[in-house]
Amino acid sequence: MVRIINYKQRDKEDGTAFFVLELQGGIEMVKSKETGNFYATAKKAFIPSTFDEEVCTALVGTEMPGKIVKEACDPFTYTIKETGEEITLHHRWVYSTDEVKSQQRPVLGDHSVTANSNVFSENGILEAAM
Repeated sequence: MVRIINYKQRDKEDGTAFFVLELQGGIEMVKSKETGNFYATAKKAFIPSTFDEEVCTALVGTEMPGKIVKEACDPFTYTIKETGEEITLHHRWVYSTDEVKSQQRPVLGDHSVTANSNVFSENGILEAAM
């Protein structure tokens, strides 16, 4: 599950405004590489919306099925606000619904699907399958 925790106004290239919803996933425990201690964190992502500000305000706190997942992307630079350090990232965090997995088609080499050759005509004449 993810929760809508905020919204932000953004501007399109033509100058018109729209709102994005800020989503946050569940709490995760991560081990620090420097200290070895655990800390709590949660992944966040933004999704565009067609809603006006009034609707966005009302949606804050709403939970939805899905999760925040890591997605590879073209490299970009990011500045860490606390330290001013500039780093290059090769991923972003995006919202994904659980339905996406269940709607995917079988991958080639998936042996869970087999054809029944008995349903094909061997004489070239169309016949009903048994």
